[in-house]
Order: sequence, then C-alpha cells, then structure tokens
Amino acid sequence: MTDSITSRFGYGPEHDSGLGFGLHHVQLAIAPGSEDACRAFYVGVLGLVEVQKPPVLAARGGLWVRADRLEIHLGVEQDFQPARKAHPGIVVSDLDALAARLEAHGIEVTWDDNFPGHRRLYAYDNLGNRLEFLQPDPENPARW
Repeated sequence: MTDSITSRFGYGPEHDSGLGFGLHHVQLAIAPGSEDACRAFYVGVLGLVEVQKPPVLAARGGLWVRADRLEIHLGVEQDFQPARKAHPGIVVSDLDALAARLEAHGIEVTWDDNFPGHRRLYAYDNLGNRLEFLQPDPENPARW
C-alpha cells in the first residue's frame, strides 16, 4: 500500500465493480417486545426518525429508523442475543457532539484510536448491540 490516500474511505484504492454496489440499510436483531425501548434509544437518543414499515413486514414486529444517509432495520429475533462483536460502522460528521449526546443520556462510550485516518468510538444500544461511530480525521491521514 502506498502512503497516499487514494479512496473516499481515506485509505486503499477505489474499485468500480461495474455492479453499482451500495449499502441500503443495516439490520440489527432486537428482542421480542423491545420496540419501545429501541425507539427510546434510536429515536430519542440518536435522533433518528422512525420509518413506517410496509404492512406485511410490520406484522413481524421490529422497526426501521433513518437519518441523513443511514437506515437501520431493527428486526425481532425470538432467541435474541446482542451482537457484541459484529457491528455497523456509522460515519458521523461530529463525533465529539455524538459522544456528548450519548454520555448525556448515560451511555458509556469507548474511544479507540487504532484506525488510521479516522477518529472512532464504540457504544452499545440499550439491548447490548455494539455500534461503531467514525469520523474521518484529515489531521491524521491513513498511512499503512
């Protein structure tokens, strides 16, 4: 790998597959009956808005939330176990403001400076699912 930043990710090369890949949403599992608790976190704490699910999918429970360029689907899983390692990597424009918001709601944040070219932190939703939040750091470009 070269010392130059070559992609919009801040490291590594761009790659055009010719298929137009993109990410529409991330799905996280939630416990049966936990929709209101998840609304409190994802809407109340993070500030996302709930999206009405199509009726055929609404019958399954869960909820969908979105803001800006992010959409998360929270799907009911009968034998729910929180994702403690697997996680979405969510890009934000003001990581410090997000950290302050989380901490103001009593949510612990864990800072991690081991991703060159980015500032990042981890937090857990109210069901224990791990979330990673990142902000590109132009003052510390990726060099690996």
